[in-house]
Amino acid sequence: MNILAIETSCDETAAAVVYYANGTFDVRSNVVSSQVALHAQYGGVVPNLAAREHEKNIVPVLREAMTTAAMTPDAIDLIAVTHGPGLIPALIVGVSAAKTLSWVWHKPLIGIHHIEGHIYAHMLTTHTRSAFPLLALVVSGGHTQLVLMHNHFQYNIIGQTLDDAVGEAFDKVARMLGLPYPGGPAIATAARRHSTKYPTNTADVAPDLPRPMLHSKDYNFSFSGIKTAVLYSIKDFCTHHALAPDTPLPQDFVDAMSYAFQEAVTEVLVKKTIRAAQEYNTKTITLAGGVSANTRLRTRLAESIKKNIPHAAYIIPDFTYCLDNAAMIAAAAALRYEHMSDDAHTALTQTYRTLDASAILSMTSLQ
Repeated sequence: MNILAIETSCDETAAAVVYYANGTFDVRSNVVSSQVALHAQYGGVVPNLAAREHEKNIVPVLREAMTTAAMTPDAIDLIAVTHGPGLIPALIVGVSAAKTLSWVWHKPLIGIHHIEGHIYAHMLTTHTRSAFPLLALVVSGGHTQLVLMHNHFQYNIIGQTLDDAVGEAFDKVARMLGLPYPGGPAIATAARRHSTKYPTNTADVAPDLPRPMLHSKDYNFSFSGIKTAVLYSIKDFCTHHALAPDTPLPQDFVDAMSYAFQEAVTEVLVKKTIRAAQEYNTKTITLAGGVSANTRLRTRLAESIKKNIPHAAYIIPDFTYCLDNAAMIAAAAALRYEHMSDDAHTALTQTYRTLDASAILSMTSLQ
């Protein structure tokens, strides 16, 4: 089947055409129009500005996706769209476009949870079938969760952040350090400079930051404390060196603090994931969400899995599908459609009448 998918949950206007057959995917187009440059001046995404850009870009992006895939409306078998969670002004644009196309083209329409798309993104580039139980470490700008799955579409959130999501923490720390938005790539680059400059004593010449909730008996996370620790470290440094408030921080300090922050966050994420995987005897571990593009996190988790639970498969999405995109929505839609009954397939022809965007759509409500 050919699936046209749409994703507008935050600040990327995305559309993709994906062919699915016999458990494998062929991504025929995957178009993403990013708004990073627009929102960078504000240090984060402004919902109404994002919606305005989605309205401007949705038709050109859809047209490019169809043209690149050499696809006509008649050849589309299913339309899929992210209908939550996310920024409601942004979600409405994508959902409205999908409902309109479903009605005009007489195509079935399926709504997909944004995080579900991230969890299934790895299937776009691997032919390995996930063995259950599966543990997904979801790390993004809005989510930090450990999701346990005993089968497809059975989601049990066994741990989550109690305050900031990890991607949000990266953005806020980057802003404190004078690094550009988005913070994740900027901090990763600065941390890499530090480890390159001090290859033999990297940690010794970096600040010592706390590992919040590392030893708690649950699988929850907290990143507000480490963010505060960075803030006070910066204040102490500025006081000690008599730096004025508007004076840029020295690059060596920024690089060292970026390294320390990334290492602290990564250690908490990895150790809690490994402990959960051991307790639940998971057979597959995957990373999901925009922060899954962080090379240090990918590498440390791989090393820890190999050392502590070598029997578990470690499956991660290709970098292309880590950040928000529509191909991952198509992947989740294909699997959902495959597991539906004929009556459920028929019901999708009327979804254009009933599908609504939801800013707080729950994963557990999808079962």
